Amino acid sequence: MPLTPAARRRRAVVRAVAGTAVFATAVTGAAVGVAAYLRHLDAVPLVVRCAALSDGTSWYLDPDQADTAALLSATSLQRGLPARATTIALATGLQESKLRNVDHGDRDSIGIFQQRPSQGWGSVEQIMDPVYSTNAFYDALVRVDGYQELPVTEAAQAVQHSGYPDAYAQHEASSRAWASAMYGYTAGSITCTLDEPDAAGDPQSVVARVARDFGGLTTVVDADGVVEVDATSMAGSPEDGERLGWAVAHWAVSVASPLEITRVQHTDRTWDRSEGAWVRNEGEPVPAGQVRITVAG
Repeated sequence: MPLTPAARRRRAVVRAVAGTAVFATAVTGAAVGVAAYLRHLDAVPLVVRCAALSDGTSWYLDPDQADTAALLSATSLQRGLPARATTIALATGLQESKLRNVDHGDRDSIGIFQQRPSQGWGSVEQIMDPVYSTNAFYDALVRVDGYQELPVTEAAQAVQHSGYPDAYAQHEASSRAWASAMYGYTAGSITCTLDEPDAAGDPQSVVARVARDFGGLTTVVDADGVVEVDATSMAGSPEDGERLGWAVAHWAVSVASPLEITRVQHTDRTWDRSEGAWVRNEGEPVPAGQVRITVAG
């Protein structure tokens, strides 16, 4: 039966309403999509890096470089050397290998300091062990008369005998900032912004790394898997306890990437991996010289 004019008008209205609803839904969906895309564009991408703050300037290292810096500074502390020794080691490592344990270089040079087996630094296997090569560097440095008073580039050259003796100077400012921070002279001056952990961490790996880098510091893993480190055994006086606690705390932040560390606590401050910064503790402060290290669960 043919539709009456009134029926045709009603059907046209229904179609118009339905079309409008479909169009509105499409527009709304598109708007939501555009808004989400714009939010994505506005989001600040995470820059994965570590920093030493000194006099308002941040000196950046990649996490693997910070990991090496942690070893160099802790070894220097373990040996009772001044921060100047760490500054020289860092400047040398930055120039020679960018603080990476590379298995190649000029002629037979290898490792963090590009030490050469043919020049009596040890075997390839020994030099590629970062602990061995770091101690070999410090063994040579302490034999340099007055190295603490020498310009960094001269002290480094006295050890390295490089073909580019002035090259170490370009790394002096950043190396001094990292050495000072890693010796705990400025609280909360080492930070790292890192991705979320890839896997669960192992408290015993932290204990082993403390023993490797610092030597005989007392470490205890509590019932919650938190590693508690006592830095006071390195202190020459009670006043040094808090500073050396900061040295260990900064070390822990610097090795947070490979060890899947999520939190470091010392005195009334906490470095939180999700924040990438030091924040004030909500609970009781950690005693001076004591450091609490939490790994991903």
